[in-house]
Amino acid sequence: MHIIQLILNILEIVSFIYLAMAAVYILVFGFASLFPHREKQIKGTHERRIAVLIPGYKEDSVIIDVAKDALNQSYPSDLYDVVIIADSFEKATLDDLKKLPVKLVEVSFDISTKSKALNKAMQTIGDNYDVALVLDADNLMKQDFVERINFAFDNGYTVVQGHRVAKNQNTSFAILDAISEEVNNAIFRKGHRVLGFSSALIGSGMAFDYTFFKETMSNVKAVGGFDKELELKLLRDRVKIEYLSNAIVLDEKVQKAEVFANQRRRWLSAQFVYFRRFFFSGLYHLFFKGNFDFFDKVIQMIQPPRVILLGVVTIFTLFVYLLEIVGFTLLYFPGIQWLTILIITYLAFLMSIPRSFYNRKTFMAVLTLPKAFFIMILSLLKLKGANKKFIHTTHGTDK
Repeated sequence: MHIIQLILNILEIVSFIYLAMAAVYILVFGFASLFPHREKQIKGTHERRIAVLIPGYKEDSVIIDVAKDALNQSYPSDLYDVVIIADSFEKATLDDLKKLPVKLVEVSFDISTKSKALNKAMQTIGDNYDVALVLDADNLMKQDFVERINFAFDNGYTVVQGHRVAKNQNTSFAILDAISEEVNNAIFRKGHRVLGFSSALIGSGMAFDYTFFKETMSNVKAVGGFDKELELKLLRDRVKIEYLSNAIVLDEKVQKAEVFANQRRRWLSAQFVYFRRFFFSGLYHLFFKGNFDFFDKVIQMIQPPRVILLGVVTIFTLFVYLLEIVGFTLLYFPGIQWLTILIITYLAFLMSIPRSFYNRKTFMAVLTLPKAFFIMILSLLKLKGANKKFIHTTHGTDK
């Protein structure tokens, strides 16, 4: 009996410490996000040649509109090229793209990945560019997006991340996905920059010094989560990543449970893979080179997804209080301490969610949170091999 009690207490202590650290982490950076991030002032107006790279895999339903939209920027049209990287597109789609003033790079791989597509495109279009701007095949840029990216490079940055926001909020899952995006923007981008850390990359709406990006990407072989591998390598080399909160790119949010499950499975798999790969390197760079930025990014890889953190802490707190009500007294941490973690977690979320989401539609979407939580839990059980194969997220807004 004592051995069973000891094992249960150890599991409880480990769970409590892990969840408490995760809750405090998002609270600190969520609170920081409430303060303005003072971006550097523009030094000049040097206009660079920019390659807008848009890789797509079977994105026939959205790519034409995205290509047309990308051509409609306030930046001088002769200084930026829209490069569509077409993997497994239909012939009719390719014919329509050829009618537009874009550069079309057709690619085909045994195993399709975003990193392969980007590398192939840069090999094809040459080196006559100063900046590589990466979008997803469903992204729409605000009209001044390229211009604001150019301004950031005037300030000396070699890597910048734009502010990605929801293009659609037409289903409950789309609303939850939109909120999740903004929470991550607050915690892992704006909050981090306010406290002097690098912004996290998202995978699209991001820009790099072209030569630097081409050389760095040539060593990125990721099947899934290429942006995570890229980010870790950048921070290991002490490359600061800026966040542009006023440079807006619209991103399509997932609308169905099955798409949500596939996407989260891919993301979770990438997190675990890169945590294992970079954890000891992160410790070395922290203690021997003082690289807090890199170690912080490694720690992010083992952070529980926000939906799982919210769900698990809520369930644990209710369970502990239920045990106390029935007179079970063998718990190591009393209910009040679990309640403290719960309050911290909820505060972090409340500080990170934009006020525009405080409405009836959001309330109705929150009712689907339990379903989203269980989808995430099931995704955790299906991670094996997810990072070794390409998992495609289908785009196209449901009517």
